[in-house]
Amino acid sequence: MGETVDVSLRGVTRRYPGLTALDAVDLEIEDGSAVALTGPSGSGKSTVLHLLGGMDRPDDGTVEADGTALTPRQLDAHRRRVGFVFQRFHLLPALTVLDNVLAPVLPRRVDFDRRERATELLEAVGLADRADALPSELSGGQQQRVAISRALINRPGLLLADEPTGNLDSVIGREIIDLLLSLRERYGMTMLVATHDPEVAANCDRIVRLHDGRIAGDERVAPAPDVLNRLGGLRP
Repeated sequence: MGETVDVSLRGVTRRYPGLTALDAVDLEIEDGSAVALTGPSGSGKSTVLHLLGGMDRPDDGTVEADGTALTPRQLDAHRRRVGFVFQRFHLLPALTVLDNVLAPVLPRRVDFDRRERATELLEAVGLADRADALPSELSGGQQQRVAISRALINRPGLLLADEPTGNLDSVIGREIIDLLLSLRERYGMTMLVATHDPEVAANCDRIVRLHDGRIAGDERVAPAPDVLNRLGGLRP
């Protein structure tokens, strides 16, 4: 289990040629929370994730983790505390399911048993019996479950998901968001999900709306009873 992380943007602006992706944004993601980022394409959702995950740097303002501004020298250590789930699964086609989960931790030393951790995660997402399969032998939903396991192999305290249900039908997408929420509780993580799907957003406990690189709304929500019932069935 990782230690949950709280992260913040303080007056952050991020510019690209001909575009201001974020404009003086202040945003705090509380330790242990599940937050949905919503808004139209181009509103800045992915940019927020990349900045909070240490994959990008702001032009102005600061990115903080646990109340401390991240310097360039601290970014590598910060990224090791972050798990990232993408819309496209990005699995390596020549590797088995198990080896895809192991891939992020193979190049370096870790303080846990890699294979034991990977096997535990595949059990947690319901794919223990597909450890030796290739990605091409799996459905889209199964591939996303492998990608989620891979994102958790490093025991992250912060889980960032960029449109994790975007390539899936509504039924499988609901299963994936329920799984993410269940795993967040099981392993103790802060979670931030960028999504166009109102149902995905409603399953989180806070919704932050972006528009043209600025925060247009921020509200706390309570999961509907059917969501809680579904999660009750998923908890170990």
